[in-house]
Amino acid sequence: MIRVLLADDHTLVREGLRQLLSAAPGIAVAGEAGDGDAALALVRANDYDVAVLDMSMPGLAGIDLVKRVKLEKPRLPVLVLSMHGEQQYAARALKAGASGYLTKDSAAAQLVSVIRKIAAGGVHISEATAAQLVGSPAAGDALPHTRLSDREFEIFRLLVAGAGVSDIAGRLHLSVKTVSTHKTRILQKMEMDSAAALVRYAVEKKLL
Repeated sequence: MIRVLLADDHTLVREGLRQLLSAAPGIAVAGEAGDGDAALALVRANDYDVAVLDMSMPGLAGIDLVKRVKLEKPRLPVLVLSMHGEQQYAARALKAGASGYLTKDSAAAQLVSVIRKIAAGGVHISEATAAQLVGSPAAGDALPHTRLSDREFEIFRLLVAGAGVSDIAGRLHLSVKTVSTHKTRILQKMEMDSAAALVRYAVEKKLL
């Protein structure tokens, strides 16, 4: 039996995933969490065969959550679910230790198939993401957001979603000063002069 942890801040999404997976032979939903901190606590306290994590949740989330889960349970396969296009986020998630990445509009049968695959030790990766992992563009050709570190990318993602510096500090368990410093570096690396410019860029590149 494949014991699955589901982590998503939307109750209806979790219920839908639970029903879908419970109907699949050999799969059982053994734990549920509505935010990243709760998911990490469950990982610490229980043994699962696969963790299915939403990319965008309150508190600990995204790449940081993947890294923390893998730090606690290095052998636990992680499947990242996201509403964001694979080309924008998948490579970062896989580099952080995830075994697979699926967008939330994926077919139900594919989700079940991928969970079985990564539970057996496999990796779910598209050709496009494989190309990103094998070789990245030269620095001069890289898109501005790809120059960011994982931490900077998390803060960038929250900034363009409308979160303020204090809110980001609380969600990521950082000081306001640290977040402000990261924001300054993000603007410098992306060669932009304001948060509004970051939002325009995110909309243009379909990062929102």
